[in-house]
Amino acid sequence: MSFIDKASVTIQAGDGGDGIVSWRHEIYVDKGGPDGGNGGKGGDVVFVASRNQNTLANFRYQKELKAKPGGKGGPSRKHGRNGLDLEVAVPVGTVVVGEDGAILADLVEDGQRAIVAEGGKGGFGNAHFISSVRQTPRIAEKGEEGQCIQAELELKMIADVGLVGLPNAGKSTFLSVISNATPEIADYPFTTIKPNLGVATVDSKTHLLIADIPGLIEGAAEGKGLGDDFLRHVERTAVLLHLIDAYQPAIVETYQTIQTELQAYKIDLSSKPQIIALTKIEGLDDEIIQDEIAQLRTVVSDDVQIFAISAPAHQGTKKLLRAVSTMVADERARQQAQAEADAAEALNPEHAGLPVLKLAKDDSAWAVIKHKKYFEVTGEKIVRFAARTDFENEAGVQRLRHIMKKMGILHELVRQGIDAGDRIVIGKGELTY
Repeated sequence: MSFIDKASVTIQAGDGGDGIVSWRHEIYVDKGGPDGGNGGKGGDVVFVASRNQNTLANFRYQKELKAKPGGKGGPSRKHGRNGLDLEVAVPVGTVVVGEDGAILADLVEDGQRAIVAEGGKGGFGNAHFISSVRQTPRIAEKGEEGQCIQAELELKMIADVGLVGLPNAGKSTFLSVISNATPEIADYPFTTIKPNLGVATVDSKTHLLIADIPGLIEGAAEGKGLGDDFLRHVERTAVLLHLIDAYQPAIVETYQTIQTELQAYKIDLSSKPQIIALTKIEGLDDEIIQDEIAQLRTVVSDDVQIFAISAPAHQGTKKLLRAVSTMVADERARQQAQAEADAAEALNPEHAGLPVLKLAKDDSAWAVIKHKKYFEVTGEKIVRFAARTDFENEAGVQRLRHIMKKMGILHELVRQGIDAGDRIVIGKGELTY
């Protein structure tokens, strides 16, 4: 299966089932009362992170993810069946992004679940509307529509170490030697055109998950070469391992090129803990190697470790992996401590600072907009009522008019000069004044 790390999908939750108008018809019962049942809830679309998935290739052709609708209510107050949820298996590390750029789900652990689109609520049957003043209601609601979302799926690999460097820096060779990965290796640039993952075992006890991404070149942030698109796969890594070909004529410029591209990414990746490794040192004199390390020291701080390795000859790789393993453990511990400190700070009233006051969301707010040929009523609550109204049922329309009167909408329509026979549009519904 080909590696796909981006996909566009339409996510459609199930519509709620309609309630019904029904009356009891039983022998020996003179006047059967209302017994219309409620509609069932529509199914949700649920994303589930699975370690058994490693690509978004399934969504290349499956562009629509649709849950089942709820069933219609029945007589004798029978509740319509609830629509089945649609569970969608995605690789661990998948991010679901809405049209507005908001993150709808970020699935980072195996088995993690997230409801991305909620199914519509079922409509009430006429049995629901019985009251002391309404003995024979002839009203039934339509089910609500399920959420429909246009979303982008992005896969960000969950790895401990990310390999970065120019094309032909020896990243794929290094990964193939120290892990179980089998990336394509050849003597030309951009051999790697998709990310590769490998597991390296350090001293028979520690396992490191290492991600190799296609090589970066100067201007990758502007889309040159393969661009910096694959850098998303090292966003979550604890440590970056920067490999530099020891035969490069300008070692310092090579290092700075990659650092510039890491910094230009949408998240500054140059601030991540890093280790530098000079590769392909087989055949080079130790004096030349030490001179190159000294050159790097002029632009690299003293706390950044620099190693010299030859992956095919297994020279220096074990020492490098031990250093990487220690740095990964330290960084993971630091991240955990920071997360615990942030949680404790949030719960400590002494350091909470001034409270941020926000206005509570008011779904009952509405507005009337006068158009040339009709009046439009907007507002979350009234649009929801209109969506549940059966405009073919006069009793249902009368109920909507009553709700509009209680909310003050009819008064505002009169104030804006509505006349008998004028159209009123509410969401997808329409009635006449």
